[in-house]
Amino acid sequence: MPSIASLKIGQRAIIKDFSVDDIPLKLLEMGCLPGNEVTLIQEAPFKDPLYLTINGSHLAIRKEMACKIEIEFIDG
Repeated sequence: MPSIASLKIGQRAIIKDFSVDDIPLKLLEMGCLPGNEVTLIQEAPFKDPLYLTINGSHLAIRKEMACKIEIEFIDG
């Protein structure tokens, strides 16, 4: 299953699944929940961290964390 870490810049997806134990509460509070849309805006040098828009919130997460959040790509 693809994860947020597999997104290309400008690509959109829907968050499908993750282990609640692996995701910090702050990410959940900022809208990182199943069913919400995520878009990769920018990658830092060496591709870590990733700058995302999730449900209208802008945030940066480490690639290690992004690998734990499964997504489904949005066509178009």
